[in-house]
Order: sequence, then C-alpha cells, then structure tokens
Amino acid sequence: MTQLKLTDDILAAALEGFAIQKDRIDAKIAEIKNLLNGSHTAPDTTTEVARPRKKRSAAVRRKMALAQRARYAKLRQVAEPTLKRRILEVYGGEACGAMVGGC
Repeated sequence: MTQLKLTDDILAAALEGFAIQKDRIDAKIAEIKNLLNGSHTAPDTTTEVARPRKKRSAAVRRKMALAQRARYAKLRQVAEPTLKRRILEVYGGEACGAMVGGC
C-alpha cells in the first residue's frame, strides 16, 4: 500500500476544512445551550421585524361572524338533501320514522 505524501498545501487545506467544521459545531453547541437554558431565540441572521397584529373593531368582527355563519348555513343546505337521499337509499325508501332513532 502506498502512502500519500502530505504536502504543505494538503495540510493547509485540511486545516481550513476542519476549522470550518469546528465553527459549525460550535454554532450548534451554542444553539443547544440556549435551548437548554430556556432562552429560545431566533438566529441573528433574520433582520425582519414582525409587525404587530392588526386589531379589528367589534363591528368588523361581527360582520365576519355573520358572513361565516351564512357560508356555513349555505353548506348545510346543500349537504342536507344528499344526506336524506342517502338515508332513503340505505333503508330502502322507508320514511325516517321507521329508523330506530328517527330523523
């Protein structure tokens, strides 16, 4: 088996590579230590500042709730006939009163 000659260039490149790996490992160690200490902070690389959440007035919230109820009522109206039709198919066209629990 032949042995490689370790030149100064090879040793310098290896040293540089290991230094980069050491920096990455040190950063991970610091991150884990912060998690253990309970100081969970975002990395310093992000510079965006989160804007405060926009508050809505009571009138706007009421309008949103009414619109949501209207959408849900519309969905129930569409789904209800198909459910009754399915019940009639399952029970052979019998009225809902013939079922154990009724409709």
